[in-house]
Amino acid sequence: MSAPRPLPAARLPRSLQIAFALAGFGWVWWRRHRRGPDTLPARLRETLEGLGTTFVKLGQGLSLRRDLLPAPYLVELEALHAHVPPFESALAVAAIESAFGQPVDALFAAFEPVPFAAASVAQVHRAQLPDGRTVAVKVRRPGIVAQVHADLRLLRRCVRVSQWLVPGLRRYQPLDLIDELGQFLHQEVDMVQEARNMRRLASTFDPLPYLTLPHVVEPWVAPAVIVQEFSHGAALATRNRTPRGRELAGLLLDAYVHQLMGAGVFHADPHPGNLFELPDGRLCFHDFGSIGFLDPASRTAFAQLIEGLVVDDAAAVLDAVVAMGFVTGPIDRRAYVRAISEILSSLATLPLNEWSMADAIWRVARIGAGENFRLPRHLLVLMRTLFLAENTLRALDPDLDLMQALGARAQHMVQTLRQQAGGRPMHEQLLKSAEQLPVVAMQILRQLQLDEGRPALSLHHRGLEPLESTLARTGNRLALALVTLGLYLAGSVMMLHGAGPRLWGHLPVLSALAFAGALVLSWRLVRAISRSGHL
Repeated sequence: MSAPRPLPAARLPRSLQIAFALAGFGWVWWRRHRRGPDTLPARLRETLEGLGTTFVKLGQGLSLRRDLLPAPYLVELEALHAHVPPFESALAVAAIESAFGQPVDALFAAFEPVPFAAASVAQVHRAQLPDGRTVAVKVRRPGIVAQVHADLRLLRRCVRVSQWLVPGLRRYQPLDLIDELGQFLHQEVDMVQEARNMRRLASTFDPLPYLTLPHVVEPWVAPAVIVQEFSHGAALATRNRTPRGRELAGLLLDAYVHQLMGAGVFHADPHPGNLFELPDGRLCFHDFGSIGFLDPASRTAFAQLIEGLVVDDAAAVLDAVVAMGFVTGPIDRRAYVRAISEILSSLATLPLNEWSMADAIWRVARIGAGENFRLPRHLLVLMRTLFLAENTLRALDPDLDLMQALGARAQHMVQTLRQQAGGRPMHEQLLKSAEQLPVVAMQILRQLQLDEGRPALSLHHRGLEPLESTLARTGNRLALALVTLGLYLAGSVMMLHGAGPRLWGHLPVLSALAFAGALVLSWRLVRAISRSGHL
């Protein structure tokens, strides 16, 4: 028996398109997860690609969650791209004229109606300004914003129902993943936000002679359209495994050292399709729907993390992942240092060209089955960028020794961080701190006066989180038991009085509804107790 075939997508509401597609994958998974599991990752990728932009981005987000999916699924999801044809040129022209309030013929000396590139969010047309400059006009797909909003609403509803049916899903925080996806998508479909990202990165790239990006052509920016410089260059993938590819790998590594350590703002999507080499040899970045940020403290901790990995210092690596926020809460420091030492030792046995800094960070953060592991959005963006950048570097130069290359740039990282700190010598920093002491002392004295000379003490407990969680679960179960008991009693009373319509001639409808609700709640209560293993 073959998998059910969905009806033509054009005749179905969006909710049914999603339901049929996911049901089809579920059917295939049920049939093959034991006999042919190797085919399932590719089938999942094809299903998400067929559902469009929102689900492609969801799959790309899931490809970073190595705590949720096995390796074969991650490999397939990393390759996700929405293969979509361009939309009609008339719609693009209408969007441009609506955005800028002028006919295309008045805006441009020449406009090519056939796009030279198309993706799930937008397509790009070549045009020429009246002053002779060649530009790229990026036009958002019609209806994409409404579709993203609708898809996100449907996803949230599906997740809420799934969590109600399978409470164990809550520990993976799927709603948080949907919220992260929504925030990312809302930024990516907004061309005004992309223009802001381009301007911010331009101030980072412009001082570097080997790095560039297509600048925004002011003032031609609107939520659905952006006009930018046209870059004449060759895709970086054409330089893979060549002597020039090795040089470009070094430039790309330098570019990210500068972005991560110096500017604290970085291009977050460095896959080969977004990287080009210009005729003058400069490295050119494209697609700025997603950028990442690192505050000064995170940059310092990240530099310490790289240094710890390079010199095999497990204690320094632990300090860095804690400072960055990958690991939170009370931990057994000795056990963590020992586990990190084992990870670094195992990685040392790999060939140098297979040493992955991103994978090492992930393994360190996941120590102890990830009990203390946290991945806030800015670190999720960082990890995604590291994995993509490493893959691009390996494609350009398969023999790249990443750790040696980073070690050679360690001194430059330190100098960059010092410049970000203001470049002050240590004695000046101490003097500046000393200048703040009178202000701090005055604040303490004023607080003592307000408290009638009694210093206020703040107490912080550690290790009581499991007790709090247990008490919360106990309270919830008690409340559920009381509601269930009430429903049983109400159903019994209504049976005695026999008011209202009846089922099968003798069972009151209201009594049946009360008993049905009580049975459902009883099932949930028994299931929760059995899963915990405690009465």
